[in-house]
Amino acid sequence: MNEIITITLNPALDKSTSVNHVQPEKKMRCKAPRYEPGGGGINVSRALRKLGGSSSAWFLSGGASGERLCGLLEKEGVDFKTVKIKNWTRENLMVVEETSGNQFRFGMPGPEVTEEEWRQPLTWLEELKDEELPKYVVASGSLPPGVPDDFYLQVAEIANRRGFRLVVDTSGEALVKAAGEGVYLLKPNMLELGTLIGKEQVSALEQEQIAEQVIREGKCQVLVVSLGPRGAMLAYRGGRISYFVSPAVRQQSAVGAGDSMVAGMVLSLLRGWDLEEVVRYGVAAGTAATMTPGSELCKKDDTEKIYKWLQEHK
Repeated sequence: MNEIITITLNPALDKSTSVNHVQPEKKMRCKAPRYEPGGGGINVSRALRKLGGSSSAWFLSGGASGERLCGLLEKEGVDFKTVKIKNWTRENLMVVEETSGNQFRFGMPGPEVTEEEWRQPLTWLEELKDEELPKYVVASGSLPPGVPDDFYLQVAEIANRRGFRLVVDTSGEALVKAAGEGVYLLKPNMLELGTLIGKEQVSALEQEQIAEQVIREGKCQVLVVSLGPRGAMLAYRGGRISYFVSPAVRQQSAVGAGDSMVAGMVLSLLRGWDLEEVVRYGVAAGTAATMTPGSELCKKDDTEKIYKWLQEHK
């Protein structure tokens, strides 16, 4: 039995490279590309593996790019289960300009997905026997064309009916609709926090009030707001609002930091830690991810060192 399942409907084969200087109308000689699996839930599963945990990554996979993605996950030792789709898995590109250190990230649209294809993970969840049910399901990332924006809501309905805890990390209408059903944990950023109450912008002065409103309205039991380099804010039913400030580190790439944070939190929840330590470890994992190049995600040693620092600076 897998105690954690991640669901990714819009995975990606991530390609990263670097070039001395980015300029228009010129042929730029790039370094040899690096390929890594990508997509919200897939990155959560990869980060869980790096942190010493395990999970089963469920995702849609199509074409040669999907096959390569599966091969990379096998190499990393990540357990997975795929829905084979007709169209090819998307590919993303990240280019680092060596002279400035700037990152240029090009996210491609996902493939068109049929109803038969996107419904399969829901069927799998419904068909699990009681003894096979996970303790946590992480539904993360964007939805590709053809998938309705209430997909995560449908996952939430199954979670509430069957009794596993659902963690959702997405944006836009998919986030709003899932929250309308009520989930265990949401991890929005500041912009997405505003989306949850129909507000375009949220200031630091009102973020606590909005967080309390989200909890009060039953959109989730636990709300962790990602504040970027400033760490995170925690709000939960019956508890006080807490802040966790990450240490300054030498940043190489922000790719996958949010997914690493989710992985750190879910692993800590599975270990039975209290919520403040859960978020503290999540912030440590997210910060550790920024120290690695491309979409390499967090390293366990870096995460443990940062977590120790956070404990010492409560």
